[in-house]
Amino acid sequence: MARINPNFAGELKKYGVLDLNACYNCGNCTAVCSLSTEEESFPREMVRYSVVGAESQIRSSLKPWLCYYCGECSDTCPQEADPGTLMMGLRRYLTTVYDWTGLSGLLYRSIPLSILVFVITGLLIILFGIIKNFNQEILMHQGHLFEMLAIAGVFAFILLPNIIHMWYLTLVRPGYKIPILAYLKGTGELFIHMFTQKRTRDCEDSRIRWLEHLVLVIAYLSLLFTTVVLNWFSTNSLFIIVLGYIESALIFILTFDFVLSRIRKRKQVSKHSQPSDWFFVIWLFLLGISSFLVRLFIDLNLIETNFWMYMVHLIVLVQWALIIVPFGKWTHFLYRSFAMYFQKIKNYSA
Repeated sequence: MARINPNFAGELKKYGVLDLNACYNCGNCTAVCSLSTEEESFPREMVRYSVVGAESQIRSSLKPWLCYYCGECSDTCPQEADPGTLMMGLRRYLTTVYDWTGLSGLLYRSIPLSILVFVITGLLIILFGIIKNFNQEILMHQGHLFEMLAIAGVFAFILLPNIIHMWYLTLVRPGYKIPILAYLKGTGELFIHMFTQKRTRDCEDSRIRWLEHLVLVIAYLSLLFTTVVLNWFSTNSLFIIVLGYIESALIFILTFDFVLSRIRKRKQVSKHSQPSDWFFVIWLFLLGISSFLVRLFIDLNLIETNFWMYMVHLIVLVQWALIIVPFGKWTHFLYRSFAMYFQKIKNYSA
């Protein structure tokens, strides 16, 4: 028997959800949603679950992740209940449900705490620089070592357990009996959505947004490979140097466009930005432009007398790797990809 949480609608407001009582269940959002089928109701089912407080059904559902928020449901809602914003809020809420550390929830619900964590992290990096006498060779080596350890550590100790928790809540607890072979058959779906986010194209008027996200994902993952594996800041290879410039430039140009979109609020998807949305695009912009400038300072032989530029980059990098990637909106990219994967292999359930 499903348990009802009468306070659930109020709790969702902490994650950016607006007034759920505005919805009178007309079904207009489902009628206009391009993702709705006879089997899948978007986003009406999630609206009703949220209103009545069916928290357990939401925790076990993949539907909030299957929505890419084109905003059409919110644009056409006669009550301005904004179902698209609800789906965004549910994704933030589910992120905190999956997170075994509980830190995602604390940071999502408290702006002062989030800012405090960013400040403390920055001060610790400055203190580390003081301890090392701002030695360029040591700090750049330690920065490169941090990138490698952070990628492995964050994935192994935070993201992987969270994905397993997500798998348990959405497939195991509901009782789906999925053959082992099905997990292998569905891996293509996982990587396709992880690298292309192709379902965005199912939303009307979203081709440009899909292309921007595709280029951004490729640029981000490529820059990660270029800096960590190819050691971009230390290499003398012209090909790698130019490649890094292109990747970092694409990142800060595209994210700057995303920041402008959120400021202008011309599209439905940008009208109700939460702090986590701002942190994500701003820090990704800072990561791209600081990487670009550090390499530029190196090539112009300015880095020794302007080592503050690398320290700024290192602060941004550490904050990105330890705060935004494991506990912020970056995780949506990961959970959404696995949601598509889990949805695919559910079809093989006995």
